[in-house]
Amino acid sequence: MMLSIRRATPDDAKSIAALMSIIAAERIHSAIDTAWTTAEQRAYMEALPENAAIFIATAVNGQLAGLQTLELWSALPSMRHAAQLGTFLHPDFRRQGLGNTLFAHTRAFALNAGFTKLIIQVRASNLHAQHFYRRLGFIPCGRLHGQVRIDGVEDDEILLEMRLTPKIG
Repeated sequence: MMLSIRRATPDDAKSIAALMSIIAAERIHSAIDTAWTTAEQRAYMEALPENAAIFIATAVNGQLAGLQTLELWSALPSMRHAAQLGTFLHPDFRRQGLGNTLFAHTRAFALNAGFTKLIIQVRASNLHAQHFYRRLGFIPCGRLHGQVRIDGVEDDEILLEMRLTPKIG
Protein backbone atom coordinates (compact mmCIF):
# COMPACT_ATOMS: atom_id res chain seq x y z
CA MET A 1 0.00 0.00 0.00
CA MET A 2 1.60 3.25 -1.15
CA LEU A 3 0.66 5.99 1.28
CA SER A 4 2.15 9.28 2.30
CA ILE A 5 2.07 10.12 6.03
CA ARG A 6 2.46 13.69 7.25
CA ARG A 7 1.28 16.11 9.88
CA ALA A 8 -1.98 17.72 8.81
CA THR A 9 -2.41 21.44 8.33
CA PRO A 10 -5.62 23.52 8.37
CA ASP A 11 -5.60 23.22 4.57
CA ASP A 12 -6.49 19.53 5.09
CA ALA A 13 -9.71 20.43 6.91
CA LYS A 14 -11.97 19.68 3.94
CA SER A 15 -10.68 16.13 3.40
CA ILE A 16 -10.64 15.44 7.15
CA ALA A 17 -14.25 16.66 7.50
CA ALA A 18 -15.24 14.43 4.56
CA LEU A 19 -13.60 11.35 6.12
CA MET A 20 -15.17 12.05 9.51
CA SER A 21 -18.57 12.32 7.79
CA ILE A 22 -18.12 8.80 6.40
CA ILE A 23 -17.12 7.45 9.82
CA ALA A 24 -19.95 9.27 11.63
CA ALA A 25 -22.46 7.90 9.10
CA GLU A 26 -21.41 4.33 9.93
CA ARG A 27 -22.74 4.88 13.48
CA ILE A 28 -20.78 1.90 14.84
CA HIS A 29 -17.02 2.46 15.06
CA SER A 30 -16.76 5.82 16.78
CA ALA A 31 -18.54 7.87 19.41
CA ILE A 32 -18.57 10.68 16.85
CA ASP A 33 -22.09 10.77 15.47
CA THR A 34 -21.89 14.13 13.70
CA ALA A 35 -18.82 15.33 11.82
CA TRP A 36 -17.70 18.92 11.93
CA THR A 37 -18.08 21.11 8.88
CA THR A 38 -14.93 22.08 6.98
CA ALA A 39 -14.98 25.48 8.71
CA GLU A 40 -15.33 23.91 12.16
CA GLN A 41 -12.53 21.42 11.42
CA ARG A 42 -10.27 24.23 10.19
CA ALA A 43 -10.95 26.35 13.28
CA TYR A 44 -10.18 23.40 15.53
CA MET A 45 -6.92 22.71 13.73
CA GLU A 46 -5.86 26.35 13.83
CA ALA A 47 -6.38 26.33 17.61
CA LEU A 48 -4.36 23.17 18.29
CA PRO A 49 -1.39 23.77 20.59
CA GLU A 50 2.10 22.89 19.30
CA ASN A 51 2.18 19.65 21.29
CA ALA A 52 -1.03 18.36 19.65
CA ALA A 53 -1.22 17.03 16.12
CA ILE A 54 -3.18 15.22 13.47
CA PHE A 55 -1.29 12.84 11.22
CA ILE A 56 -2.88 11.94 7.91
CA ALA A 57 -2.28 9.12 5.46
CA THR A 58 -2.94 9.96 1.84
CA ALA A 59 -3.16 7.44 -1.00
CA VAL A 60 -1.36 7.96 -4.30
CA ASN A 61 -4.61 9.21 -5.88
CA GLY A 62 -4.90 11.89 -3.17
CA GLN A 63 -7.65 10.15 -1.18
CA LEU A 64 -7.43 10.55 2.57
CA ALA A 65 -7.01 6.96 3.81
CA GLY A 66 -6.98 7.74 7.50
CA LEU A 67 -5.81 9.94 10.30
CA GLN A 68 -4.66 9.80 13.88
CA THR A 69 -5.16 12.57 16.40
CA LEU A 70 -3.06 13.41 19.45
CA GLU A 71 -4.60 15.89 21.86
CA LEU A 72 -4.06 16.97 25.44
CA TRP A 73 -5.99 14.73 27.83
CA SER A 74 -6.63 17.69 30.12
CA ALA A 75 -5.75 21.37 30.39
CA LEU A 76 -4.65 20.83 34.00
CA PRO A 77 -0.89 21.32 34.48
CA SER A 78 -0.79 18.15 36.60
CA MET A 79 -1.86 16.13 33.55
CA ARG A 80 0.23 17.77 30.83
CA HIS A 81 2.19 14.53 30.43
CA ALA A 82 -0.90 12.66 29.19
CA ALA A 83 -2.37 12.78 25.69
CA GLN A 84 -5.50 11.33 24.11
CA LEU A 85 -5.23 9.38 20.89
CA GLY A 86 -7.84 8.83 18.18
CA THR A 87 -7.62 6.72 15.03
CA PHE A 88 -10.01 7.13 12.10
CA LEU A 89 -9.61 5.03 8.96
CA HIS A 90 -11.56 5.09 5.71
CA PRO A 91 -13.43 1.77 5.35
CA ASP A 92 -11.42 0.89 2.21
CA PHE A 93 -8.15 1.09 4.16
CA ARG A 94 -8.96 -0.81 7.36
CA ARG A 95 -7.09 -3.94 8.47
CA GLN A 96 -4.14 -3.27 6.18
CA GLY A 97 -1.60 -2.01 8.73
CA LEU A 98 -2.37 1.68 8.29
CA GLY A 99 -3.13 2.17 11.99
CA ASN A 100 0.30 0.79 12.88
CA THR A 101 1.99 3.11 10.39
CA LEU A 102 0.14 6.15 11.68
CA PHE A 103 0.93 5.17 15.27
CA ALA A 104 4.66 5.05 14.56
CA HIS A 105 4.50 8.72 13.49
CA THR A 106 2.16 9.76 16.31
CA ARG A 107 4.20 7.93 18.96
CA ALA A 108 7.45 9.58 17.83
CA PHE A 109 5.75 12.99 17.87
CA ALA A 110 4.25 12.34 21.33
CA LEU A 111 7.64 11.41 22.80
CA ASN A 112 9.24 14.48 21.24
CA ALA A 113 6.41 16.65 22.63
CA GLY A 114 7.14 15.37 26.15
CA PHE A 115 4.17 13.05 26.62
CA THR A 116 4.77 9.97 28.76
CA LYS A 117 1.27 8.53 28.69
CA LEU A 118 -1.34 7.94 25.98
CA ILE A 119 -5.03 7.32 26.61
CA ILE A 120 -7.67 6.05 24.20
CA GLN A 121 -11.42 5.61 24.55
CA VAL A 122 -12.90 2.83 22.39
CA ARG A 123 -16.51 1.80 22.06
CA ALA A 124 -17.09 -1.52 23.82
CA SER A 125 -18.74 -2.89 20.68
CA ASN A 126 -15.67 -2.06 18.56
CA LEU A 127 -13.69 -5.23 19.26
CA HIS A 128 -11.36 -4.73 16.27
CA ALA A 129 -10.21 -1.38 17.67
CA GLN A 130 -9.73 -2.82 21.15
CA HIS A 131 -7.54 -5.61 19.74
CA PHE A 132 -5.60 -3.10 17.65
CA TYR A 133 -4.75 -0.94 20.65
CA ARG A 134 -3.87 -3.95 22.79
CA ARG A 135 -1.45 -5.13 20.09
CA LEU A 136 0.17 -1.70 20.23
CA GLY A 137 0.67 -2.15 23.97
CA PHE A 138 -2.31 -0.31 25.44
CA ILE A 139 -3.73 -1.79 28.64
CA PRO A 140 -7.43 -1.61 29.59
CA CYS A 141 -7.89 0.57 32.67
CA GLY A 142 -11.58 1.36 32.93
CA ARG A 143 -15.05 1.36 31.51
CA LEU A 144 -17.54 4.20 31.11
CA HIS A 145 -21.00 2.61 31.19
CA GLY A 146 -23.59 3.97 28.77
CA GLN A 147 -21.14 6.65 27.66
CA VAL A 148 -22.21 6.69 24.00
CA ARG A 149 -25.80 7.00 22.81
CA ILE A 150 -26.32 6.99 19.05
CA ASP A 151 -29.77 6.58 17.51
CA GLY A 152 -31.13 5.59 20.92
CA VAL A 153 -28.63 2.76 21.37
CA GLU A 154 -26.21 2.95 24.29
CA ASP A 155 -22.67 1.62 24.26
CA ASP A 156 -19.95 1.63 26.87
CA GLU A 157 -16.53 3.07 26.24
CA ILE A 158 -13.41 1.17 27.22
CA LEU A 159 -10.48 3.22 28.49
CA LEU A 160 -7.01 2.00 27.57
CA GLU A 161 -3.66 3.54 28.48
CA MET A 162 -0.03 3.21 27.51
CA ARG A 163 3.11 4.46 29.21
CA LEU A 164 5.45 5.89 26.62
CA THR A 165 9.14 5.12 26.80
CA PRO A 166 11.69 5.82 24.10
CA LYS A 167 12.50 2.80 21.92
CA ILE A 168 16.08 1.68 22.16
CA GLY A 169 17.83 0.61 18.99
